[in-house]
Amino acid sequence: MSRDLVRPIPAPAPKQPRSEAVAVVAFGANLGDREGTIRAAAERIGRLPLVGEVKLSHLFETVALTLDGPDPDAPGYVNAVALVRTRLAPSILLGMLHAIEDEHGRVREQRWGDRTLDLDLIAYGEEVSDDPRLLLPHPRAAERLFVLEPWLDVDPDAVLTGHGPVQELADRLRTEDEG
Repeated sequence: MSRDLVRPIPAPAPKQPRSEAVAVVAFGANLGDREGTIRAAAERIGRLPLVGEVKLSHLFETVALTLDGPDPDAPGYVNAVALVRTRLAPSILLGMLHAIEDEHGRVREQRWGDRTLDLDLIAYGEEVSDDPRLLLPHPRAAERLFVLEPWLDVDPDAVLTGHGPVQELADRLRTEDEG
């Protein structure tokens, strides 16, 4: 074989690192050590690769929400929201959130059923996705006070892409609940 025919394969160009974004992650738990689980999950998120700061809201106690509406007889939830600075792609972050749920014994038997831990990716910067595996922003975030109130606790100036200021969304829901 002639040396002229052997050419090295050029190395691929290095990828530019993904710019940092702020992801909004909602936490919920109504089984077991709810507060301990949420705090442990937030710490675990902070140890993920390409994750910087994790800023967790205060914890909020809420009534369980089922497919039929609020259920005061079901175990109550503890909810929180964290702002997560990350360079992980949103789909990778979501997969890691699911793995953290699994680490905490999450069982997916019934939609909106009781759970040891629920982690939802609410927003990822201003990214919008209609991919059924990664809906961004979360399609029901604007309708959930148990997401909006903790979000406001950690970011009073928050804006939900496509919906507007989180404060206005929360005020609207509170007014509807009163009426």
